[in-house]
Amino acid sequence: MALHKVTEDIPPAFEDVYSTDVSESGLPRHRMPDTPSDPRAVCALILDELALDGNSSQNLATFCTTWAEPEVHKLMDVCLDKNMVDKDEYPQTAEIESRCVRILSDLWHCPSGQATGCSTTGSSEAAMLAGLALKRLWRARRQALGKPADRPNLVCGPVQVCWEKFARYFDVELRQVPLEADATGLRPHQLRDHVDENTIGVVGILGVTFTCDYEPVVELAAELDAIEADTGLDIPLHIDAASGGFIAPFLQPDLVWDFQVDRVVSINASGHKYGMAPLGVGWVVWRSADRLPEELVFRVDYLGGDMPTFALNFSRPGGAIVAQYYSLLRLGRAGYAKVYGACAATAQYLAGEIAGMGPFTLLYDGHGALPAVSWTLTEPDRAPFSLYELTDRLRTHGWQVPAYPLPGGRADTVVQRVLVRHGIGRDKVMLLARDIRTSVSHLTSGVPAEAAHPGFHH
Repeated sequence: MALHKVTEDIPPAFEDVYSTDVSESGLPRHRMPDTPSDPRAVCALILDELALDGNSSQNLATFCTTWAEPEVHKLMDVCLDKNMVDKDEYPQTAEIESRCVRILSDLWHCPSGQATGCSTTGSSEAAMLAGLALKRLWRARRQALGKPADRPNLVCGPVQVCWEKFARYFDVELRQVPLEADATGLRPHQLRDHVDENTIGVVGILGVTFTCDYEPVVELAAELDAIEADTGLDIPLHIDAASGGFIAPFLQPDLVWDFQVDRVVSINASGHKYGMAPLGVGWVVWRSADRLPEELVFRVDYLGGDMPTFALNFSRPGGAIVAQYYSLLRLGRAGYAKVYGACAATAQYLAGEIAGMGPFTLLYDGHGALPAVSWTLTEPDRAPFSLYELTDRLRTHGWQVPAYPLPGGRADTVVQRVLVRHGIGRDKVMLLARDIRTSVSHLTSGVPAEAAHPGFHH
């Protein structure tokens, strides 16, 4: 029987996905196809392309959640069709969002019954909403005094790029205070030279993106108190706890950084970072409703009630919010503490390995702040390789370990950073340490550590 006759007799439902019409040519890149294709084949071919991405579990640059329990996937599937901004149609999703806000308000020691807040697409949007509230309140105060309100500024240390976006998008001067030598963040004594009557607020960072350390919130607030006593300037403090907001309450429960500090008026955090929720959710909480200007809040009715909404978009799936609620209930305070206690111990193990390799100096060793490690070359001018070369070498093993210069006054210091998240276990970090050692040996002598030292199995 002729081959073409055999193939014609194969029903479409039994055709192999790699012998369909769509699989015998490249996927369309510029024009929508004219006809439908076998869904199995289209899915398989797109999955093939996605396989070319990096392995997210080896991406040690990202703060974002890369592992989730099966129940989270189930909840996300159920919520695919829920636009959580449409609170009239999905009132229970709205209620779950409100529960999360109340839980976080309690976690961050907000005065009972006074807090207000909302979910966002991430901590970047949350930071922008907090910044908008600061700007509007500052403008109202200036106008009430009959003073100009056209030159607002925001003071901060080394912040994530979202604050630069906020400043550019909403016409605010961003005064980024340069890092001092050997400093890992903003220091209180630097504030006085940068704040003035046009300062809408100061941003303190709980988990500096570049170094993983916490900025001293209590000391920043005390300096702003002293500035007010001397000048009359009452400058609010916002805490960008994108990373630390879901770490400090569990790993450093005695650390005072949140609404226990009277000058802190708002906090943002990222649920899809150390909050252990999937990508797509952040949180912003204000100490009290009067810290969120009413003019920024839109109100919709549902079930005969009044539901405020404050966001930069009006279509957003509710799955990540529901998954955040799941994680809060599933783990509880003890569960979060246990997970991140294990992460911190793993980070400290890696710090010990890095310190013992010779050419590195630790900037942050995983104690006292985020479960992470950052380091630099001890003698970068004399080292036979750069951290950028080490990053490239580690990519050959699948690892994504970023190298970058510190901001501001320490731009000549290049660092590397590893973040230990939920799903990054001790065995994986042991393999990373092995590959760093192998890469250093190769870059130093051209000989991998295994060849230079037979039997090397760390």
